Parts: sequence; C-alpha cells; structure tokens
Amino acid sequence: MPDDTIYEDLGVPSVVNATGTKTRIGGSRIRPEAVDAMNRAADAFVRLSDLQARASDLIADVTGAQAGYVTSGAAAALALGAAACIAGDDIGAMAQLPDTEGLPGEIVMARTHRTGYDHALRAAGARIVDVGTNDHHLGTGAQNVEPWEYADAITEDTAAVAYVQKPYTEPSLEAVCDVAHDHNVPVVVDAAAELPPVTNLEAFINAGADLVAFSGGKAIRGPQTTGFLAGRAALVSSVAAQHLDMHAAEAVWEPPTTLVDPEALGGVPRQGIGRPMKVGKEELAGFIRALDAFKAEDHDARQREWRARSERIAATLDSVAGVRTSITAADKTAVAPELTVTVEAGSAGISATEIVGALRREEPRVFVGADDLPEAFTVNPMCLTDEETTYVDERIRAQFDA
Repeated sequence: MPDDTIYEDLGVPSVVNATGTKTRIGGSRIRPEAVDAMNRAADAFVRLSDLQARASDLIADVTGAQAGYVTSGAAAALALGAAACIAGDDIGAMAQLPDTEGLPGEIVMARTHRTGYDHALRAAGARIVDVGTNDHHLGTGAQNVEPWEYADAITEDTAAVAYVQKPYTEPSLEAVCDVAHDHNVPVVVDAAAELPPVTNLEAFINAGADLVAFSGGKAIRGPQTTGFLAGRAALVSSVAAQHLDMHAAEAVWEPPTTLVDPEALGGVPRQGIGRPMKVGKEELAGFIRALDAFKAEDHDARQREWRARSERIAATLDSVAGVRTSITAADKTAVAPELTVTVEAGSAGISATEIVGALRREEPRVFVGADDLPEAFTVNPMCLTDEETTYVDERIRAQFDA
C-alpha cells in the first residue's frame, strides 16, 4: 500500500477501511466531484441561507418531500428535527431550548428502537417516553411494540414520535405514522445509514414520515460532516430558523422565503440551539454535488462490484482450517454484501478478536468489522478499492500464518 498519504506526512498512521462507512475512521471515500466543488466554494462567498434554500429544492426533488435542509451530520439532523417539533415557529420557544419547561417536550419511541444515537434527540431538550417490550425475543410470537402502545403514550406534552428505520424494526413505519397523525403528532425517522438502495430516498416520505434524517457522508459520499433532513416545509423552516446565523438587523433581514417565513416567525430568532452545528459553504457545495452523483449512479453495478470484492476474500479464507465465511444479503443491518468470517480459535490457532486487534495495530492500520466478536469479524467492501481489497486479503491471511 502507498505510504505517502497526508496522514503519514502528519505523523499519523493511515487506515485501510474494510469495515464500512464508520465515522470513527473518517466515514466514506468522498466523491471527486464533491472535492472539486468544495475547492471552488472555498474561493468565493455566498449567503448560506441562499445555498441552503437551493439545497432544499434539490433534496425535495430527490426525496419527494416538501423541503430539505443540510446539517452537520445525521445526528445533528435528529437534534434539529427534535428542536423543530418542539418549538415549531415560536421564536420564544426556540430561544428557550434545550429547556422545555412549559413546552411539549416528550418524544415517544419504541424501547426496541432506542440506541446511543437518541442522545441527539435529548440534546434538543426532549424527554424520551419508552413504549413496548422485548417480548418478541422470548419466542412467544408476541410483538415488541403494538400500534396502540404509541397511541396510549401520546399526550398534550408529546412533540413527536421517533422511529429508527432498519429492515427488522416493527411496527411498520406506515402504521406508526397513522397513529401519530391521528393525534396530530409528527414522526421523525432516523435513516442515517439506509442508503442504498436509492429508492429509500423517497420510501420513508411516501410512508408518511414528517422528517427523515440521512447521512451525507456514507453511501452518498459527500463531506463526512454532512447529513440532511427531508420532510414537511414548516418543520424544515423551523430547523433553518434555529440553525442559521441570526445576528441580523431586522430592518434588512430578508431570508429566502422558500426556506424561512419571517411573517410566521414575527421577528428575528436568537441564535438557536443549532448554532454549534453549523455547515460551511464548502460542505454545502460538496454535499449538493455528491447528492446529484449518488442519484445518477448505477447502483446495481455498484452492488456487483462490492459483492465481487467480498467473494475474492472469501475464496482465500475458505481454505483456512477453522474458518467459515458467508456473504450477507443487503437486507440486514449492512447495505452492502458484507463478508462474515467466523473463526473457530481451537482449529485456526487464533481467535477473531486477536485478528481484529492485530490488524488495527499494523501500519497502515487495517480496520475490519468488530460487531460480531468474539466469534466472527466482518469485511465490508463499500470503502475498498481493488488494490486495497488485495491488501486486506493478504493481511487477514497473514494472521493465520503467523
């Protein structure tokens, strides 16, 4: 592998990414079109609200939503989405957040949808109200969450229902939206890593979601510090009012009305809860170009390319004693054909945990997936080049030969 990356120049070991679009190692490989756009954006200035309004139009076009907004990652999108559901167009409420005293500050969420990422919702001041059980895992045939449990949990203090989109989550998003909308409560969907397939850009809006949060730095391959919301125009307008720089004289404050409605707000908002989550002109320009390219990409060809890389490594490891491989369909938690390598330490002479640790200590570091330890590790092809696939194959095999 080349040893002349910028990270070696800075005295930091680089990483060969065989674990997918993980933030901790830099997300995805940004598209050349996005890099070019960022470089050009750095040489000139623009009113960020104008650029956000343009991005809103483009996001609406590809998702079928009324509006969209670019954020500093999907977690920021969730935080801003929660803030919008709580404050609406009330600039006094915007100024009060994250203090939700006297405001509808509860977000209803299935217990089985809770993750560490719901901290983003709580950062806006929301208190999460759990519903459901874990009974499905007892094998009784019962469901973890029933639609009526959402209905029972919704009160006058409910700001939103939150839903984490994965192929295995239940009840269906449509059922949850029906219940929430019967009570005039919006639904916010965490779909950060649910691309590809490209059809998911529209699927959750079509299912009735009011706001959907996606990552811009994963499969879209935009700047790692971008995400975006797609959804109802009124909620997106609240997001913008709580995110954009609002140190402005009211007499000359003329934001793009397709994004922010000054008359509905009745004044210039204070710097909102989203101010620490700002997005620069470079990231905005890079994201817009990346989204265009993602939409136009041949996704079937990309899936075939990823699968071929997984199969190459599987073919090498299948001959190793104590090793069993399988390639997942793109319908689990991964969106790419991911290779699972199960290691029987007694026969292989080394454990999966030892392999993962040894690879991460090399230079360059090699990161494979560790979610299935101690029995197995995974190889995700999304961020690998052909050259890197060969290198990863060699370095994994070398652990068994050591």
